Amino acid sequence: MPHPSTACRDFEQLHGTRRSALKFGALGLSGLSLPSLLRAEDALAERKATARSCILLFQFGGPSHLETFDPKPQAPAEIRGEFGAIATRNPALSICEHLPKLAAMADRFALVRSVHHDRGSHNPGAYYSLTGRKPLSDLVTANAAATDFPCPGAVIDHLRRDQPVTPTAVSLPTMIADGPFRTPGEFAGFLGKLHDPLFITQDPNSPKFSVEQLALPDGVSIERLRNRREVFSQLAATAKLGEQIAAVRDMDAYQQRAFDLLTAPATQRALAIGEETDPTRDRYGRNQYGQSVLLARRLIEAGVRFVTVYYSAGIGGWDTHKNNFKTLRESRLPQTDLAVSALLEDLAARGLLDETLVLWTGDFGRTPKVNKDAGRDHWPPCQTVLMAGGGVRGGVLAGSSDKTGAYPLTDPHQPDDVMATVYHCLGLDPTTIIHDQLNRPMPIADGRPITALL
Repeated sequence: MPHPSTACRDFEQLHGTRRSALKFGALGLSGLSLPSLLRAEDALAERKATARSCILLFQFGGPSHLETFDPKPQAPAEIRGEFGAIATRNPALSICEHLPKLAAMADRFALVRSVHHDRGSHNPGAYYSLTGRKPLSDLVTANAAATDFPCPGAVIDHLRRDQPVTPTAVSLPTMIADGPFRTPGEFAGFLGKLHDPLFITQDPNSPKFSVEQLALPDGVSIERLRNRREVFSQLAATAKLGEQIAAVRDMDAYQQRAFDLLTAPATQRALAIGEETDPTRDRYGRNQYGQSVLLARRLIEAGVRFVTVYYSAGIGGWDTHKNNFKTLRESRLPQTDLAVSALLEDLAARGLLDETLVLWTGDFGRTPKVNKDAGRDHWPPCQTVLMAGGGVRGGVLAGSSDKTGAYPLTDPHQPDDVMATVYHCLGLDPTTIIHDQLNRPMPIADGRPITALL
């Protein structure tokens, strides 16, 4: 056994100081959400899945439903706004004029125009939409905590029975941030950090894109890494030292999966986005969001079960209190039209759309009336959610909003129902029970699947 001082030095050479180790954990090891043990709940109901995987496209900030998938061309100007509506491949459906590519494939996706809730601050609204679990408060300062309800990728990782060689869940290209507060709903919450998604927090559109947490340090061979792994195991087994070095204690559960991911060919191939042809990359859009959506497709192909792409504040977001129309026209809408249409086309061409559920949603909708700054404000009483593939019928409209887009008119649904639909498509009974740290039983979803979509 190595002398303790030698072991500590070798540990620090691989992981750096405690501070850098914690940073490394936040970006890499703490996101390795694949436990070595098989995990399943006895109450997991066996059912036929219509989707093997899911891509969640989360529009943080709250996209305006009136400027995306629920325009109101007959409403007064202060409601209608500056954009027109265009016909789609579905005769019963019109969408924003700045989404022409999606209009041409409206038979491949479904819209739920009647989603609503009552949490009007970003962090609670995002938490609700990401987890399908209503937060107790509506404070914008709501911060991620170990008692949070887990994100769906963490739930899937907790319940899956096999032992995969790629991560169960990956999130990119940024974490959500609303000021200094870490947005709840992105993490494993009470299931524990072991089930956190792997966060890839780099720009896949950059020529220098690489995922440092999945690359071996310079000069470190596989054999040397294996030796250091043994050193790490010895350190973690030393209770006194483990108590003194928080980084060792925090990382211990992830080290096995870290080693597997560092050397897994499937993971490395999936991240090699530069292998895509220029026309393919152009089709998704040469921007951070578009290339992140392309990377999501590559990860799904490699076997990742749940990928979340955040169009977050880190790359602009959708919080358009001012200059709503200029902002959407110049970036948000064309980037969305390119990336989402390319994803649906690509998945269909590769025979993956039938087994991949795509969900496009955000914190909430935006106010029916345009404000004095040519913007729209937060509006949780009504929003539109897009779903496609994985057992969802294309061309379906499930629910409608009233003539101003203020409230649901028919077939109202809440984020609880949206998440229940996701689990249903992935073969999980929404009533499946998981347990929090106090061993209290909780169903993975409070709502019911939206049957009109299925």
